[in-house]
Amino acid sequence: MSEDRGYVEQEEIFSQTMRAGRRTYFFDVRETKAGDYYLTITESKKFSNEDGSFHFKKHKIYLYKEDFEEFNASLNRATDFIIKEKGNEVISERHQKDYVKPSRENNKEVAPDAAAPDAIDDTPPENFTDVNFEDI
Repeated sequence: MSEDRGYVEQEEIFSQTMRAGRRTYFFDVRETKAGDYYLTITESKKFSNEDGSFHFKKHKIYLYKEDFEEFNASLNRATDFIIKEKGNEVISERHQKDYVKPSRENNKEVAPDAAAPDAIDDTPPENFTDVNFEDI
């Protein structure tokens, strides 16, 4: 353990990383003051700023040994339910090019090119120019 600026930083005993798109998950085993181990699970998500720079938002879960069995059982029940109800196939616009989004009017699936001609397209055009009205 190293001490810096008045706080104690816990060293990882074991660390594993899992990348998933814009998210990265860190599974880190750390040691308590009493010498026992616990797990931290950190989700780090990358966000872009308007100026092109980026930042990360992190969320952390602390999991102690006395909760491992119940946590694991709950996680398995939840993931088993999802697989049973929806299968292993990923259903997402981001992950499947042929995904068809349901229409807003009647929740029926409509292919993107089958939209009504008078439907409002709220996506900004690629050559969009921002106008500053103070200049007028």
